[in-house]
Amino acid sequence: MKQKDLEKVLELHALWLQGNKDGQKADLRKVDLHGINFHRANLQEANLQDANLRDANLQEVNLYKAHLQKADLRDADLHEANLWGADLRDANLHDANLHGADLHEANLQNTNLYGANLWGVNLQDANLHGARFWGANLQDADLERAKLWAADLEGAKLPAGIKIDAKQASK
Repeated sequence: MKQKDLEKVLELHALWLQGNKDGQKADLRKVDLHGINFHRANLQEANLQDANLRDANLQEVNLYKAHLQKADLRDADLHEANLWGADLRDANLHDANLHGADLHEANLQNTNLYGANLWGVNLQDANLHGARFWGANLQDADLERAKLWAADLEGAKLPAGIKIDAKQASK
């Protein structure tokens, strides 16, 4: 998809969010959005399931309750993105930058976060069941009430004062 076509989709999505009958919810399932610039876009509740968002600029994007199951977000820049309540089950966030992102109540079940920068992220009440964090930077992250059952935290840089036995998290 070209940037120009994406702008039309975002325009219609904005109308949909406002309740305008001429609007249309963004449906970008399985769309190749590799390297696209979404900076500060509003994709609240958009469907990006199975989308290729590799190397995409998603800085400060509103992805509140967005559907990102199985999305390819490798090397994507999600700095300061709003992912509150987003569904990222089985997504690939290998080496993604999520510095300062809000993932409160997000579903990251079985998500690949190898080498991801999660410095300062809000993971309160997030579902991290089976997520893989090998080599991820979780320093200064808020993990309050996060569900870490079966999460692989081996090799992850954890917040100061937090000690989680990687083997215990995987039980």
